[in-house]
Amino acid sequence: MPTLRSATANASPMGTPLPAETSTPRSVKRRLTPGRAGESPGASRHTSPHRHPHASTGPVHVPKMLSASPKSSRKRLYGDFVAAEKPKWNPRDAAQMRAVKEALHVATVPSSELVCRDNELRRVLEFCEACVEQEKAGSLYVCGCPGTGKTLSINKIKDSLVCWGNETPDALTINCTNLANTSDIFGKMLETFQNRKKGRNKLSPLHQLQSMFSNKDSAPRRMMLVIVDEIDYLITRDRAVLHDLFMLTTCPFSRCILIGIANAIDLADRFLPKLESLNCKPLVVTFRAYSKDQISDIVKHRLKVLEYDVFEPLALEFCARKVAAASGDMRKALGVCRSAVEVLEARLHDFPDKELRIVTFDHMDIALSKAFKSAVVDSILCLPQHQQMVLCALANTFQHCKKKATTLGEPCFQLNKSYIEICRSTQVPALGMIEFSNMCMVLSDQGFMKLGQSKEDKLRRVTLHIDSSDITFAFKGNRFFQKCLEQRC
Repeated sequence: MPTLRSATANASPMGTPLPAETSTPRSVKRRLTPGRAGESPGASRHTSPHRHPHASTGPVHVPKMLSASPKSSRKRLYGDFVAAEKPKWNPRDAAQMRAVKEALHVATVPSSELVCRDNELRRVLEFCEACVEQEKAGSLYVCGCPGTGKTLSINKIKDSLVCWGNETPDALTINCTNLANTSDIFGKMLETFQNRKKGRNKLSPLHQLQSMFSNKDSAPRRMMLVIVDEIDYLITRDRAVLHDLFMLTTCPFSRCILIGIANAIDLADRFLPKLESLNCKPLVVTFRAYSKDQISDIVKHRLKVLEYDVFEPLALEFCARKVAAASGDMRKALGVCRSAVEVLEARLHDFPDKELRIVTFDHMDIALSKAFKSAVVDSILCLPQHQQMVLCALANTFQHCKKKATTLGEPCFQLNKSYIEICRSTQVPALGMIEFSNMCMVLSDQGFMKLGQSKEDKLRRVTLHIDSSDITFAFKGNRFFQKCLEQRC
C-alpha cells in the first residue's frame, strides 16, 4: 500500500516539474509553498488538476483522505485493521480467575502449536518420517533437563502420525516408572504387536519379539512408534534390558521406531560405545534449558487465549529471569506464575475495597520467595565454607553433569574429585579424605545428602536429598560460590 506522502504527490499536478520552476526565486517559492506562514487558514494543500489558472482562490473541496491531517487520516484508513484494546482483567470474577489458573497449570496442554522448540520438533519429525517412508526401524534418544518440554513435544509428534505416510503407524507410550520390573517393557510391547490372542508360549516376551522381527512371515506389516519415557529407569547392573531394547531395532524385519526420553544428558555418552558396537547407536536430540525470553514467550502464549493482560510486563520478566538463572524449568515458572496470581487473590480477599487489576512486581516477588527462598536455603547459608563447597560439588555433579548418584572417592565422577577441583580453582586448601568423609557424614545427618553403606568410605554411594536449584539460589550473587558452581565435571 502506498504511503500518504506518495499518494499526495501523485494526486498533485506539481508532480511533473515545469520549465519555469528552474528560474523561480527562493523567496517566491516560499510564498507559493502551501502550509507556510502567510497562507490563509482555509487554503488547501492540494490543487485540482482541472482548475483554471484564473479561477477564484476560494477553498477547494478535496477527498477527506487527502485533506485530513496525517494522524486522523491514518485512523480513517487503518482504523478497521488496528486491533482493539484488550479488555481489562477482573480478578474478582471467579470465572476469569479460574481460567487464568487453568491456563497456567502444568497439566494444561496448549491447544495450538508449541513455541520455542521448533528445531527439536523438526529433527524428531524428520527422523520419524524417514523411518516410515523407508519402512525401516530406528532409535532416537531425547534428553534434557526437567521441565524443558521433552514429553510434551514427543506427544505432539505422536498426534501428527496421520501426516507421515500412506499407512498410519501404530503408537505405544510406556512410562518406565510404572513398571514393576524392568523386563516388563517387552511384555507391553508384545501385547501391542500381537494382533491375535496370546497363546501359550514358553519363550520370554523378549525372545518372542526377537523371533517376530527376525522372520519375514511373522513380522508385523505396520510400523510401530514406541515412546519410552523415563528410560533411565531401565538401567540395571548389567544394563542388559536397555541394550536389548535398542537392539530390537536392528532385527532384519523390525518395524519398531524407538524413542527414549530421559533427563540424563550423559546417558547416551555412557552407553554409546556399547550401543555402537552392537550397531544400534541412537540419534541424540538434546532439549536445552529455557532462556528468560523463551519462558516469557511461553507464558504469554498460554495466556493469549484469555484476551486480557494478567501480568505486569516487569513482573513477568522478573519471573523469567529468576527461573532461567536457577534451572530453566518451565514447570517451575508456571508454578511461580500461579502462585503470584494466588497472592493477588489473597490481597483482594484481605482488602476488598482496594482496586487491583493485574499481577504486579511485588506479587511476583512474594511468589518467587516462596518458591526458592526456603528453610533449606537458610540452612545452606549457615553452613561452614568447606561444607558449602561440598554442596557446590554436589550441584555440579547432579545438575551440570546430570548424574543421579556418585561415590565419595572412587571410581569415576567421585564427589571428592569435584571438591578438590573447586578448591584448586578458588585457591582454597582442600581437606584430607578423612576430614572430607566426616563433612559428608555431617551433611548427611542434616538431610542434605544420603550416604550408602560400604566397607570402604570412598566407595559409599552419594545421592542428593535436596533440589540442586536450592543450592544455586542460595549462592546467587556471591562471586566466590558462583565460581565454585561454574566448575564442570
